Parts: sequence; C-alpha cells; structure tokens
Amino acid sequence: MGLTSSSTGANCIDNGFEIKKTTENDSVIALAGNPNVGKSTVFNNLTGLKQHTGNWPGKTVTSAMGIHTANEKNYILVDLPGTYSLLAHSAEEEVARDFICFGSSDAVITVCDSTCLERNINLVLQTIEITDNVIVCLNLMDEAKKKGIEIDIDLLSKRLGVPVVPTNARKGEGLRELIEETEKIVKNSNESKTARIKYITPIEQAVDLLEPVIKKIVKSDIKARWIAIRLLEGNESINETMKNHFGIDFMENEKIKENMKEIDQIFEMFGLTRERLRDKLATGVVDEAEKICKDVVTFKKGDSRSFDRKLDKLFTGRLTGIPIMLALLMGVLWLTITGANYPSELIMTGLMKIQEYLLMFFNYLNAPEWLSGALIMGSYRVMAWVVAVMLPPMAIFFPLFTLLEDIGYLPRIAFNLDHSFKKCGTCGKQALTMCMGLGCNAAGVIGARIIDSPRERLIAIITNAFIPCNGRLPQPMLWQIWA
Repeated sequence: MGLTSSSTGANCIDNGFEIKKTTENDSVIALAGNPNVGKSTVFNNLTGLKQHTGNWPGKTVTSAMGIHTANEKNYILVDLPGTYSLLAHSAEEEVARDFICFGSSDAVITVCDSTCLERNINLVLQTIEITDNVIVCLNLMDEAKKKGIEIDIDLLSKRLGVPVVPTNARKGEGLRELIEETEKIVKNSNESKTARIKYITPIEQAVDLLEPVIKKIVKSDIKARWIAIRLLEGNESINETMKNHFGIDFMENEKIKENMKEIDQIFEMFGLTRERLRDKLATGVVDEAEKICKDVVTFKKGDSRSFDRKLDKLFTGRLTGIPIMLALLMGVLWLTITGANYPSELIMTGLMKIQEYLLMFFNYLNAPEWLSGALIMGSYRVMAWVVAVMLPPMAIFFPLFTLLEDIGYLPRIAFNLDHSFKKCGTCGKQALTMCMGLGCNAAGVIGARIIDSPRERLIAIITNAFIPCNGRLPQPMLWQIWA
C-alpha cells in the first residue's frame, strides 16, 4: 500500500503518531543515511528527550520523531530507517523513499560515514535526484582522522552542489553548524546547481522525452526527471505510490503512452531490456559517486581499505571462503554448547541449594504440602531449570554472534551462501537467521524480518522454527511459525 497525502508527512506517521507543528513556522526535516553511520546519534543529540517512537503505517519498520529548537524555531526531525539505496527493495528503503518524496519535509539531512564516503554518496545522489534541499552531514570524522583519511569538504560541496558539514556526533562536534546550514536551506531553498547523475544514452533520451510531459501534468517539488526515471524503471510499488499521491495515473496519459512506444523502440535499438535497464540505473549512481569522490578523498597512510580488501579475498574467496566460514561457525557452536555446560552446572547447583533452604523454611512454618509444592517444586523449580539451561548458552552465543557482526563477518557469510541458497529458492540473508537460530529458535524466527520477499521470509521462519537449538532438538510451537 502506498503512502497518500493523508497518511504521510505532516499528517501522520502511525496510529496517533502525528507530526504536529506547534506553530506554522516549524520545519520538518528528514534524517536519512546508511545503517551504522551514526544517524541515530545525530538524532539523539539534536532532539534529547523530545522524542516519540512508533511504527510506520502498515509496516513493522520503526519510526522516530524528535524536536530540536534553535533561534526560537522548532525543527521536527524524522529519523528515517537506515538504507543503502532509495531504489526500494525492502520495507526500510520504501519508507525512506516515500517520506523523502511525499512526506512534505522542508529539507533532508543525509548522514554519511567519512571512512567510506563513496558508498554513502550513492544515497546522497539519489536524494538530490528527488530534491535540491539536501544537507550532507559528514559524520565519524574522528574515525577518518585515525585512519589517515582526509576529505576536501569544499570540493565535495562544490561537486554535489549542496552544503557539506563535518561532524563528530558522539562528542556533539559540528551539530550546531549542521543546524545553521539546515536553517539557511529552509529559509531559502537551495539555488545552487546540484549534481546530476548521467545515465547511458538511451536512458537519457527516454528521460528527455518524458520530462517535459510530466512537468505539464503535475506541479510538484519533486523533480520531474526523477518521476520520469521511475516510470522507466516500471516499479509497481512507486507507481502506485505516485498514483495515490498525485491522483494521476501517469501510464494512462495519452502523451506518455505515445512516448513510451518511442522509448521502447529506442531501447530495442540499443538492446536494452527492462532487466538491464535497472542494472544501468544502479550503475549510473555508482559511477557518478566514483567521479565525485575522485581527488576528494586522500589517504595519508596509504589506502586504509586495503586491509579490508585482503580480508574480503580471504573470507569470500572460492577456495577459502566456505572452509573459514564452517570453521568459525562450528567453533562458535562448540564454544556455546561445551562452554555452557560448566556455568549451567554451577547455576543449577546453586539454585537447587536455595530450593533446599526454601523447603526447610516452609517446613518450619508448617505450610501445607500443596502450597510448598506449587510455589517451590512448581514455580521455583521450573524457573531454576529455565535459567540454568537457557541463560549460559545465550550469554555465550549472542556476544560471539554480535562480535562477528561488529567485525563485518556476517555479511560475508550471506555473500558466500547466496548462490547456493538461491538454488533452493531463497537468499543468502537466510544464512544469518539460521545462525541466530543456533542460539535460539525464537531469535532466528524474529531475525527473518530482514528478508524482503514474503515467500523467502516464510521459508526462513519455518526453517528456523525447526532448526536444532544449541545442539538440542527443538519443540517448535505454532506461534513461532507464524509470528
């Protein structure tokens, strides 16, 4: 279901979770960025305790809104889900794209990781395709400095055509300057010439045919070029969203129909299929990001990413990737099962000792046998067994699993298994939920939320509901399958 003008932006985020302006001068600012770039840290530092969380309409994706006050003016910040792209392939990307497009925000702050700028610029370019009112927050500058990475802020701002503000959100550095630049953009819409993604010739010819027609059909702050590209892409989700928002079915317009026939001939002449078209659109963004970052980023200590590339070759190589993955996962599982036996035995011994004292206490009080049986042999003993059996393996497995995630190994597992899993009708992301399922079935089932396709998600849920947990055969319940 697409977002409509009555269910987005300054109207509503979720049931009762509304963006309410206290005065007409309040500004709505969208906060976008890749996952793990410090976006939430920026949001928390700017809004403090003035926050409200909920879910987006019809989504399980979490939303957050907060208020920052500067110069007697309120800025309502909407923390969008972390996303690598606005070419929506998941619920998070769809929410971020729809709010930036149709959420009536006055500006968009795009938070970037200074240590891997080129990857983050992809999202900046896609945002600029929609609106010129963009401010780039170049976060984690302290980490970049440690790695010997230098960024020419002025050159980057000139090439993008939008303000670029370096920050260190953890220490609150640069946030005042970020709000000042945001205030300037809100007061006077960005008049600079922003960066433009250049696509291959047939796509540019197609856009040139559609853009003038779209400008005549609809008056909107959203760039007609972006709408034209989305029509070419043929994404049903965004087409339905645009139809709901504008109240217009672009594909039913006679002039657009005529142009589409001509565009099909152009694509046929260049041998450009719809599948290749989507690839070329994505490639255009990546190529443009590479051009913009050229000479902007320099390395004092040599390329700091060379070590990561060596690790990639080792952990995802044809000969070494799978053996290392199996060894690591088997090592984690062995540590979890074997290592949990000792603390589990100690905890059980201690809890059973307490049980003896509790029975002696109830006997001293001459309590009836049914009472001591219900409270001690029933409630307490069950709790003791659950704590002794479940706590140690979970306390060992999940910290180890988190460590693998923090060092960036889990995405490499998904990459290694993606090809094999696709042959089984699913995707590499299921490998991550199955790994979590080794620690706890419930965690594996809940983790299936990261899988985009409903069909593949259901396969992952059923698989995790029946996967052996900590070396023991599980007793899956119906709620686990359908949760």
